[in-house]
Amino acid sequence: METGSTLRFEELDRQLLPGFERRSIDVGEGPVRVLIAGNGPPLLMLHGDPQTHLCWHHIAPSLAQRFTVVLTDLRGRGESHKPGLSEDSAAYSKREMAAEQAAVMSALGFETFSLVGHDRGGRVARRLALDFPKKVQKLAILDIIPALDFYEAAEAKIAQDYYYFFFLTQPSPVPERLISGDPRGFMDEILNGLSKQQVPYEKEALELYIANAATPEAVTAMCECFRAGIGLDSSHDREDRLAGRLIECPTLILWGENGVVGRHFDVQSIWRRWAPDAEFAPMPCGHFIPEEAPNEVTRALEDFL
Repeated sequence: METGSTLRFEELDRQLLPGFERRSIDVGEGPVRVLIAGNGPPLLMLHGDPQTHLCWHHIAPSLAQRFTVVLTDLRGRGESHKPGLSEDSAAYSKREMAAEQAAVMSALGFETFSLVGHDRGGRVARRLALDFPKKVQKLAILDIIPALDFYEAAEAKIAQDYYYFFFLTQPSPVPERLISGDPRGFMDEILNGLSKQQVPYEKEALELYIANAATPEAVTAMCECFRAGIGLDSSHDREDRLAGRLIECPTLILWGENGVVGRHFDVQSIWRRWAPDAEFAPMPCGHFIPEEAPNEVTRALEDFL
């Protein structure tokens, strides 16, 4: 039976992503929402948190004129499955999430593809490029610092601006219980608190982001994702660093000049340790780049891809 939330997603997909076909693909652990449109080389686009595939609605239709664009909801978000608590938060390690996205692309018949990821999607995209180097032809990552580099560099000012990188990592059920007092308010604060200016979200998309992310299952997913970040994800990064593993494919790094990442980190220096030949392009915006600077992002991606 379709829920009201599912019907709202369908309606917004028709409105904001016309021509995209909705599919549900289960590669072993639960359904993953997939939207697909266009012709040409395959391009997987992974959204940020606490958003869904809808964050690409300004950009994906243009790219679908040249590529077969695949949009998914990452596990824990949107209409995809939402695992609960797991040992060491392993279900939300970027390694597990990347493997699931690679399997989804295989199920669609795409064994190699280009890859774009923002925020949480950028973390998954980076891990996919490291763990499946033969699959990723080109990689574009928007406004993140790898987990280990982030936590190693964290100091008071960073912790103040990115407080939830520490709050959400606390053991269950501490953050879940505190967020439950005002889950919509918490999600709204994240979606609107990382940019100096108001983010020009599509009104109905913003409402759906908040409503979907504020459910108990989605709150647990968010907490588990951040617990994995400070735990398993950082451990995997440390292992890669010691082994000298690098991203092998052509890579583009975008970041918001006015966002927290741009203010606090030497983006190029950090990323050159992982992708020595990466290209870099600052965007004139804050953190939520796909919705703050869609025209600039579209041009940068078209030139790079």
